[in-house]
Amino acid sequence: MSVAINEPVPDIELPATGDKALKLSDFRGQRLVLFFYPKASTSGCTQEGLDFTAAAADFAAANTAILGASRDGIKAQENFKTKQSFTFDLLSDKDEVLCKAFDVIKLKKMYGKESLGIERSTFLIDEQGTLIQEWRGVKVPGHVDEVLAAVRALG
Repeated sequence: MSVAINEPVPDIELPATGDKALKLSDFRGQRLVLFFYPKASTSGCTQEGLDFTAAAADFAAANTAILGASRDGIKAQENFKTKQSFTFDLLSDKDEVLCKAFDVIKLKKMYGKESLGIERSTFLIDEQGTLIQEWRGVKVPGHVDEVLAAVRALG
């Protein structure tokens, strides 16, 4: 059973960068953009993170926090965040608990080989912890602008 629009998101706690453990409820009182990416330090994921970092002040002005998540271990997430100077924390979801809750693990085909991996997806959660919008099968170019426009449309 995965989260659905207009339903509360599960309050899952995961290890995060900066030697923290974060829960989605830690962000109550502000909106939260939760984006899932396939793998730390790969080109598309790096660009997506850089795009969110470039827009971080605009999201903050709209009372919206940003959080990235993948199946990478915490050491890989720390290295990724540090190397790219991301302004938000990254979650390590090695056991796919959050990934499964948001139903982002999909069968992917690369070079004729099938494997299970994260489908690049973004979720917008309101101040009370309710899922209000989702983007699945995301293409990186222009995506952050689209999410920011959705956040600004909420007023």
